[in-house]
Amino acid sequence: MSLSASFPPRLSDAARAGSGLPDGELERLAGVARRAAEAGASELRRHFGQLEQIREKGRAGDLVTEADVAAERAVLAVLAAETPDLGVLAEESGRRTGRSELEWCVDPLDGTTNYAHRYPFFGTSIGLTWQGQPLLGALAVPALEQLYWAAPGLGAWCNEALIQVSGCGSLAESLLVTGFAYDRHTRLDNNYAEFAYFTHRTRGVRRGGAAAVDLAFVAAGRLDGYWERGLSPWDLAAGVALVEQAGGVVCAYDGGPAELGAGRLIACTPDLRQALIEGLAACHPLSGASFGAPELDGAQPERG
Repeated sequence: MSLSASFPPRLSDAARAGSGLPDGELERLAGVARRAAEAGASELRRHFGQLEQIREKGRAGDLVTEADVAAERAVLAVLAAETPDLGVLAEESGRRTGRSELEWCVDPLDGTTNYAHRYPFFGTSIGLTWQGQPLLGALAVPALEQLYWAAPGLGAWCNEALIQVSGCGSLAESLLVTGFAYDRHTRLDNNYAEFAYFTHRTRGVRRGGAAAVDLAFVAAGRLDGYWERGLSPWDLAAGVALVEQAGGVVCAYDGGPAELGAGRLIACTPDLRQALIEGLAACHPLSGASFGAPELDGAQPERG
């Protein structure tokens, strides 16, 4: 599936070119990502349905459990053993600086709320970035016994099968997915208007509750498009590489290049890109490309 020259360049391809990694090293690092994701998923299986403590970590609804901690510990052990010089940005333990421009982005339990309620839609997501741009990644989804991974030049995979985005080119025939950030109760920019807009113009909009899994499903052609705000780099790094290497496009809400640090993006089939950009703009006609809707009275600005 070719991309139009008018589309932003694939972030993962640009990161591969910039990093200068030889083919053998790229393939080795993709293997490390897979092994790390599987190590985290093994801990998630072990703790599923057996949680003793569920607590909030600062924001209402932002949960952490002993499974998050155990899975991250297992992931970091693999990364430390196989790539000791690389930095790590992990959801639970923060950033460890490395000695190169490559950095792992680790979400040990993507979908913690689902997991805490024994809702089997969650995974361990491991992305590798170069200068903050997604390069490659892996995602293990234990309940489905599926391991997704992708890297430039190696394609996008689910277990032993190559995957690609769907051929959907019509918004009316599409099935989309999105999510709602933890601060949705206190911001006008909460994605409710966008959800309603696309629900009325598509075959449906799903809300999975695990951003990395949503992106993997777009890459595999199970869903046709995704948008969301309020995300962190560890939510996105692996999933962006998956979608791009499966033939999809990833961009900012205004159609420009996506940035992991911005916390919001579109990921979809190439032919749905413009319809999603226009739909998101229609929901915020006064705020322009920045989508800077004001907070509700008494609310604090979004951080992180």
